[in-house]
Amino acid sequence: MPAGELYTVTTVRGATKTETPGGRSKQKEYLLIQVKNTWNCVESRQEIPTTWKEDQVIVSQAKMWETVTESGVSWTVKTPISFCYKVTETQNLLDPNNMTLLYGHVSDPQEVEVYQKKIQKRFVVMDTNVEKIYGSKVRKSWLSRQQKKNKSMELVLTILEEIHKFGIDRRTEPVIAIGGVEPHTSEFRQPFCLMWMQVWVQKNGVNFCNCKNKLGSYTPPAATFLDRSFIRTIPRRQISNGLGEILKMALMKHKGLFELLESHGKYLLDTKFQSRNGLASHGDAALTATRLAIQTMLEELAPNLWEDDLERLVDYGHVISPELEMKVLPALMHGEAVNIDMAFMTYVSSESGLLTAEEKTRTVECMRTLELPVWHKDCTLHLIKTALGERLKHSGGKLRLPLPTGLGTAEIFNDVDEETMKRAFEKWTEDCQTLST
Repeated sequence: MPAGELYTVTTVRGATKTETPGGRSKQKEYLLIQVKNTWNCVESRQEIPTTWKEDQVIVSQAKMWETVTESGVSWTVKTPISFCYKVTETQNLLDPNNMTLLYGHVSDPQEVEVYQKKIQKRFVVMDTNVEKIYGSKVRKSWLSRQQKKNKSMELVLTILEEIHKFGIDRRTEPVIAIGGVEPHTSEFRQPFCLMWMQVWVQKNGVNFCNCKNKLGSYTPPAATFLDRSFIRTIPRRQISNGLGEILKMALMKHKGLFELLESHGKYLLDTKFQSRNGLASHGDAALTATRLAIQTMLEELAPNLWEDDLERLVDYGHVISPELEMKVLPALMHGEAVNIDMAFMTYVSSESGLLTAEEKTRTVECMRTLELPVWHKDCTLHLIKTALGERLKHSGGKLRLPLPTGLGTAEIFNDVDEETMKRAFEKWTEDCQTLST
């Protein structure tokens, strides 16, 4: 203890308390150090004991603080959590000779050798529509299967029961989710539509209490495999639906992607995002759009996986759309509701002086080219105000509105007033109502 100060040590509620003159609290910072499989607390200002051999010492990135006050002792732990996840573009994913589903999630070649020495099992989750088209290929490939449907907590529990019965090694035998299904376990995925190619990275959720994705987790899958040949079997409306999420990233942060969608949107819909030259051609519209969408999404999500920062550009289109989507379910798909939200917010940006009239017009016309709705009768001013109120509750008392400030640029705003919202709503309704009928 420092010279010149007196300390008394007493016991409070079973804890040791150190009091300083005047009742000041004392705090110690500890490093966590492992020696021969045992973790030890060492004050950060102390030297590591010389009896510990350097090659036997592991210093954790976690830290611990002990705080002593008049009411007792508290410990605070700060533990950095890191995840390693892969996004892999591939072809012929279900070909028995393609080993991506078996080992594509493994980064270390030596680990692959270990896995190859034992029989591998995979629990596969598909909805019934996907199973009708690809079930036989999956079974021929080597995989066992279970078929489920709907996005509910009941489904989650059913899948978990089936996983328990099936029996898998949770570290080496991940669950495979093909299409828009979410088993909430350690997994990897093959997204089955453009929508899922955009949202697989971060959030797994189920609807609850008539709220969109009310329950869920923020754990990424171990790996995601993207094979655009799967998109050939889905309806045109589903492709348009997914383009809504791609357009979101274009409007927020990549003008080149916006211009590509603006000029090639109909072509992408007509060709169902298929490429003539596999994965090789860098001039291919589908390939370029997909890669830019993935890159821009990863840039925004990877540094903020648990939404520690509530100011997120990827929330664009997701402020009003949850209320709208749940109100009219199943009339609107997710990407369609998102686009209606984005169309309205485009007018908010325009009324706020952030977008020019030309930029507003180009944005709405691009949405129409992608065959996305730009207005809906149930997106009333009352619904918008309700959604903004929910936004305030769940965003720390601030609106944190992502708004475009140009084509491919955006910022977060907290000061959009009610009068601006009302003007934007009136002009949006006047201009876009007839476009969506």
